[in-house]
Amino acid sequence: MPLGNLDTKRLPAGSVLVVGAGLAGLYLALKLAPRKVFVLTSRRSSKGAASAWAQGGIAAALSPQDSAASHAKDTIAAGDGLVDPEIAQILASEGPARVRDLDALGVPFDRNEKGELYLSLEAAHSMPRVARVKGDTAGKEIIDVMVRQAQGADHITGLIGWRAESLLTDNNGAVAGALARNDDGALLGIEADITVMATGGVGGLFAVTTNPRTARGDALGMAAVIGAKMRDMEFVQFHPTAIDIGRDPAPLATEALRGEGATLCNSDGVRFMPRYHKQGELAPRDDVARAIFAEIQAGRQPFLDCRAAIGSHFDSEFPTVFESCQSAGIDPRTQLIPVAPAVHYHMGGIATDSHGQSSLESLLAIGECSAVGVHGANRLASNSLLEAVVFGGRAADYINSRDWNERKAGTIRSQPWLAMGPEVSQTLRRAMTEKCGVRRSAAQLNQLLGIIDDLIERTGRANPLVASKMIAASALARQESRGGHHRDDFPKTKDKARSSYITYDRLS
Repeated sequence: MPLGNLDTKRLPAGSVLVVGAGLAGLYLALKLAPRKVFVLTSRRSSKGAASAWAQGGIAAALSPQDSAASHAKDTIAAGDGLVDPEIAQILASEGPARVRDLDALGVPFDRNEKGELYLSLEAAHSMPRVARVKGDTAGKEIIDVMVRQAQGADHITGLIGWRAESLLTDNNGAVAGALARNDDGALLGIEADITVMATGGVGGLFAVTTNPRTARGDALGMAAVIGAKMRDMEFVQFHPTAIDIGRDPAPLATEALRGEGATLCNSDGVRFMPRYHKQGELAPRDDVARAIFAEIQAGRQPFLDCRAAIGSHFDSEFPTVFESCQSAGIDPRTQLIPVAPAVHYHMGGIATDSHGQSSLESLLAIGECSAVGVHGANRLASNSLLEAVVFGGRAADYINSRDWNERKAGTIRSQPWLAMGPEVSQTLRRAMTEKCGVRRSAAQLNQLLGIIDDLIERTGRANPLVASKMIAASALARQESRGGHHRDDFPKTKDKARSSYITYDRLS
């Protein structure tokens, strides 16, 4: 489609187009000052940002007893062989300063009687290091502060009510901005010298998720069809304790509940986690998710028992979870919480270096849509908000430290956005959950790829279908079980750990 057929907007030379308004995108935008930044978002608030839904908090080595080396070691261990040690060290060593920066920006972190940050323990951490905000509202409180700061920043302009649906390229294959659609359906080609993807994850591709339904891997689809390299796309983390009350998306029962001593039992009243893992309820998320899934398959409904560990303090310590339970007629102070695994986080994404630079010129990616090598096969609890600010900050430093070429858009690829109607979306979500979920096999994954190809034949290369195809194909290619990826037909882990890299043209 020639660019001349569209309305166009040329951003000032050297400006940055940020696609997405979660923590990574907003923190980057603030740190780019005084460079002009334009934030493209379909949301008029933080409601649809997955960052705002993060409950546990933000992990960092903030106590005298802790160290960056210890945090990096835990991160590497959780990643099951695929975490880049240098990247883990960057995250852990730069993390405390970024958390203190959030504190200085006005994030109201919980503190103890001495005025020190209150740090809680979460799964697979060797010590308490998760800074919380008002119990379980860290994500929302942080995003609220970021939104206020961005709205007050002279160098940031919000392009609100627009959703990016494809990337513009120049005649040399470099990225030159994005094609966006507004609430009324109008299209706008936004030309930019620097484009940063910060759109979040893929939970909306699955039937049961804790993510916003709009988190459908759009950045991955947009980048893939113009040749960007993807990394570790098969690794999808299932949060073990989504509250099983039939909601879409499913409310989350934070990891911190188990860190505070809550236990998992089944409908027979039996605590089952010690049967599955020596760390019990504090085992890595993928192990807990598979244990809960096994109990469900065996016909034993799993429950989270917080009565003894939290009890009467539940409403003040974990108000978000308490409200979700209450809305379903459950009082977690005296009753069990029904739980089930749900898609929570995508470890894979657009492959980047430690500054967010992708394989395509002028295109960066940060946050959950990126894959910098810090999460490997299984993200360590509460490292996601930290990744957003550490690598969002590094991307800002990188952008501000160099000169950028002017990018003029040549042609764009059309995006069959409107073809992704409810029937197509529901078919995809059901198939992804049934055939690419907690447990996988070649037979199921091949069936799934057939379903996705049929949908692409019907609708065209819609971004969610492209993203789903890369996840399924990468899961089929990884003939082992590792981290969040479990193959029933390949239950063992290979001796040599290797990240997977893929480009979409290899699948077409």
